[in-house]
Amino acid sequence: MSVIIQAHQVQKHFGAHHVLKDIDFAIEKGQVVSIIGPSGSGKSTFLRCINQLETIDGGYITVNGEIVGFRQQGNRLYPLRDREIAVQRQAVGMVFQRFNLFPHKTVLQNVTEGPLIVQRRPAAECRAEAMALLETVGLADKAGAYPAQLSGGQQQRVAIARSLAMKPDAMLFDEPTSALDPELVGEVLGTMKALAAMGTTMIVVTHEIGFCREVADRVAFMDQGRIVEQGTPDEILKSPTNPRVKAFVSAVL
Repeated sequence: MSVIIQAHQVQKHFGAHHVLKDIDFAIEKGQVVSIIGPSGSGKSTFLRCINQLETIDGGYITVNGEIVGFRQQGNRLYPLRDREIAVQRQAVGMVFQRFNLFPHKTVLQNVTEGPLIVQRRPAAECRAEAMALLETVGLADKAGAYPAQLSGGQQQRVAIARSLAMKPDAMLFDEPTSALDPELVGEVLGTMKALAAMGTTMIVVTHEIGFCREVADRVAFMDQGRIVEQGTPDEILKSPTNPRVKAFVSAVL
């Protein structure tokens, strides 16, 4: 299988705070990797670095073998321009805790905005693909609705469709159910399970241990800016070897 995203010795600081420390990570095409761990361990920051919403301070990240944020000439790396970064970023979709939909646009318009404006694809093609994606997330009947007319779970599913509309090679999910009422969590997780079954490459930062157990191919545990242990769901959730992971799993299961 081909590696889609790889991180090597990634470092990130916010001032004096060392947020990411020597992160080594890889995900292959079609895999689902869940990242778990306590709040403040660097999970969301790592996703934001992959998607170039944050700039790393050391190491490197590649997407499809291409170093993100830089171009290499000889032995030197040069920062990309904003326009070049925007092009690179299209390879990775991201779904946030908050839905960030355009409130003045319909569901269909939200989903077609990126392909139409950024990728400049034909309107009829964008509309047809958007409707197919809304069918996938169970919201084809809401195409003409506005975000304020939808539940939180429905808005998050629209956000997922919007990211998929850009045809990314991988999807990043940053605690996608954390802002939802408990009764709405299942519909979003159900959509993500369906995407996983379709072979979508996914990195999911989550506290939903059931999702990790059922869907993930691999689970990585982060603490204090490091990936301290990773393995299959059974290895991490049933028989972790690291004491910090054991304590965390005992507390949440």
